[in-house]
Amino acid sequence: QVQLVESGGGLVQAGGSLRLSCAASGRTLSRYAMGWFRQAPGKEREFVAAITRVGFTTSYADSVKGRFTISRDNAKTAVFLQLNNLKPEDTAIYYCAAAESAITLRSSRYDYWGQGTQVTVSS
Repeated sequence: QVQLVESGGGLVQAGGSLRLSCAASGRTLSRYAMGWFRQAPGKEREFVAAITRVGFTTSYADSVKGRFTISRDNAKTAVFLQLNNLKPEDTAIYYCAAAESAITLRSSRYDYWGQGTQVTVSS
C-alpha cells in the first residue's frame, strides 16, 4: 500500500498561483501512475492531471491545460501540481491519487487516495 498526504492548498486571488504537493509513503512511488482530481461543492469529482510512473507522459483536463503542470520526484516520493492563472471556477478540494495500472483519467482506476487539500480562488 501507499499513503498519500496533500498539502499546499489555500486562498488565492484570481490570477494567482499555488503549488500543491502530494507526499507518499509506503511502497515505492515509481510503481504508480499518479493523478490529481478535484471536487467542487455540489459537483462530482473530476480529473485534473495525470503522469506516468517515470514522468515521461502527462495528461490534462481541457479546463486546466496550459495553466496547470503536474510533475513528480520519485527520489523524494512526491508528486506536485503547479496551479497558475487560477480562476474562481478552480475552487475545489484537490486530491492526489495513485494507480497501479497505466496512466489513466478514470478515477475508478486509482487504487489509493489522499484526504485532499482545499483550494479557494477569490474573484
